[in-house]
Formats: sequence, structure tokens, C-alpha cells
Amino acid sequence: MSARSGEFFWQGLKQLLLPGVCWGCNQVLPPERDDLCKDCVARITADPHFTCPRCSSTVGPYVELPDGCGECRDVSLGFERALRLGPYEGRLRDVILRMKHSSGELLAEAVGELWAAHAERRLRELGAEAVVPVPLHWLRRWRRGYNQSAILARRIARRLRLPFLPRALRRIRSTRRQTDVSPAARRENVRGAFRAVAHPSLRNRSVLLIDDVMTTGSTASEAAKALRMAGANRVVVAVLGHG
Repeated sequence: MSARSGEFFWQGLKQLLLPGVCWGCNQVLPPERDDLCKDCVARITADPHFTCPRCSSTVGPYVELPDGCGECRDVSLGFERALRLGPYEGRLRDVILRMKHSSGELLAEAVGELWAAHAERRLRELGAEAVVPVPLHWLRRWRRGYNQSAILARRIARRLRLPFLPRALRRIRSTRRQTDVSPAARRENVRGAFRAVAHPSLRNRSVLLIDDVMTTGSTASEAAKALRMAGANRVVVAVLGHG
């Protein structure tokens, strides 16, 4: 299926399942809108905070950030910098949690399209040359039916007109959910969990790594290290929410 055919298929399926209903709050949409209502768009994309350019944590307006913030300054990270759509709270948190269920695939499509359009300028400024999603372990993906990060990454790659490499990175070890372990144990939980393949679009390229949520940055860091071992010379990260 071509990209254009896939687009038409998604739009048709969306209208068939929930015609005229917001994917974010399930309220009836006005005729001029077909996916997310204006209130959901505003809530999902709102980020009133200053953020750290290295890890995307919320920081105060007067914090010195040449080497990162207090959360990441003394931490070795596999990626160079990170940006977020917003803080992991409110409506953004709600839609991210819904995307983690098998019924959330179309919501992920809508949110990915919104994210790509809203943050296009900032995403382009990262200087990436290829887009890679953080993968799920095959068993978790089988249970869920899809990988929400792959859908988000595909939408961003299409908007930026960059190669989308969904198979460049694999999760080779099943790990506990990061939310189920303490912040101090999260780095060890994902250590060695990823392996990247030596793809021509990775070698000596700058890679944009996409995930839905970042907390300590441990998962993204391990994934970025694997990409760099496979030949990427630089990895930057974009996430929907940081919390």
C-alpha cells in the first residue's frame, strides 16, 4: 500500500468507526474538523514551561543550561539533545495512555499528524537525516497489535520528508515497564535492551529517535547508543510528553 493509499484508508476507517467524533475527548466535532477538536488541540500542544535542551525536563526561566539542567547535567546520555511536545500531564497524558492500548491506533495517527504539523519548525532545526522509532519487544507489540511510537515516527518522517526506518532498531530483551521500577533502577533495567542494524541510511547520519514519553531518559539513551554503534554519528530525540 502506497503512502497516499494508506492515508485514504486511515481517513475512511476513522470516519467509519467514529464519524464526527473527536479522537481526544469523544465529543461531537463541528463540520469543519475531522479528527481532534480545538480544545484538545490546544490542550495537547500547550507547553507553558521552559525546558532543558539536553533532556527536555521542565526548568525555571533563569536556570543556566550550557551543560544541561540539574536532572541531566551529571548523567551520560547516548543522545545529543531532546525536545518534547509538552509535559506529561492533563489531556496529553490522557491521550498517551490511551495510545498504549490496542484500541488507540487511530488516535496515535491523529496525534502524530498534529505533532508533526505543530512542531515542524523545531523538528527540522534538529538537523536529522532519518527517523527511527523506539521499538517495543515483539511480545508486547504482539499483545498490543501495534507500536504507537512507530506510528508517531512515520507521521513525522512524512512531514519532514525524511527516510523512515522502523526496522533499524530492535528491542532484543524484554524488560519491565520503566514505570514499574524506581528511577534509580531504570538505567539498569534497559541496559543492553536494543540492537541496531547497519543500515545505509544510518551510517554517518544524524538520526531522530521518536518515543511517546521520556522520564529519566534511560530508554532513549540506550536506544541511541545502539544506533551510534550501528554507524549513526549523532542521535537527537523527540517525545510527546516528558514527566
